[in-house]
Amino acid sequence: MEIVVNTRLLLKNKLEGIGWFTFETLKRITNDHPDDHFVFLFDRDFDEDFIFSDNITPLILSPQARHPILYYLWFEFSVAAILNRLKPDLFLSPDGYLSLKSNCKQLAVIHDINYEHYPMDVPFLERKYYQHFFPKFAQKATRIATVSEFSKKDIAGTYNIDPSKIDVVYNGCNESYTAIDYEEQQQTKLKFSQNCDYFLFVGALHPRKNISRLFQAFDKFKNDQPSTVKLVIVGVKYYWTREIKHTYLNMKHKEDVIFTGRLSTEDLKNVLGSALAMTYVPYFEGFGIPILEAMNCDTPVITSNITSMPEVAQDAALLVDPFSVESIANAMLYIYKDEDMRNKLIQKGRKRKLDFSWDKTATALWESIEKAVNE
Repeated sequence: MEIVVNTRLLLKNKLEGIGWFTFETLKRITNDHPDDHFVFLFDRDFDEDFIFSDNITPLILSPQARHPILYYLWFEFSVAAILNRLKPDLFLSPDGYLSLKSNCKQLAVIHDINYEHYPMDVPFLERKYYQHFFPKFAQKATRIATVSEFSKKDIAGTYNIDPSKIDVVYNGCNESYTAIDYEEQQQTKLKFSQNCDYFLFVGALHPRKNISRLFQAFDKFKNDQPSTVKLVIVGVKYYWTREIKHTYLNMKHKEDVIFTGRLSTEDLKNVLGSALAMTYVPYFEGFGIPILEAMNCDTPVITSNITSMPEVAQDAALLVDPFSVESIANAMLYIYKDEDMRNKLIQKGRKRKLDFSWDKTATALWESIEKAVNE
């Protein structure tokens, strides 16, 4: 088989959620299937670390696709030209973007369609692009893969897609994320949290991650429970909106909020493994990889009781109403005060994490690829 793959999100030292999905699955798939040929399409110079095996041919196509107009040019002209010339068995797109001007079989991995439910969280041009093209991509796709049963149902219902056309391919978790010992925890707190206990958020600082209410909940927690506890925020200020900024600036305890920016895998592992709890409470999520990352590091999880998060966490997390500051703050207070509860969540997390791995993700994605090719 010849499979052409959209790999434009494989960016050295800049892998985000979909980038990690692309990296972890393709690393396994290309090595596990040496008799198949893969063409990786990049939109800029690529790092050799992303050429995982000898059966990969990398190609760089212009222009760099980092803007809705450039998305259109890249997928509808540059990518379409390659697909129409090579006539591969399949075009695989881990970020869901397809080429409408190509007639080859195409598999879109659509992680979620948050922009359909919370359009104002997305910048104007991005929103218009997504809302115009992704329904077309969903209809165009030979098959669709997505990362949760919630997203499968959402995509099928919103875009009028036969559910049998959609495969659930759960995310995995970086194998580097493991529990650390007491001494490493103390060193990590000294380095990142002023030697204090802390709650942790990991992710892009995007409105749907519910950062504003997390700030308000932390303020309420500190008011209800005076302590030296910090809130550590790991991630890039992707959409640092006026609302998020206003909420932060008006916090009573904003001096106890620590922003680390992006961290190396080693530092993130240590920060994850030293937290009182992962406080990950988006109001919309297609999966929620930080939930798994925390479980892998023996860290209790507080997460939302809506969209995909109960599906991923099951009983191994405290589930809260993400629209209720009080609900989030009460969970933080519960975790802080009740060591027995923390230990129970850690034990349940150890069991739940076994249901997910990048090996399982790669296997499921390959099964979806084979279905698409054979249809």
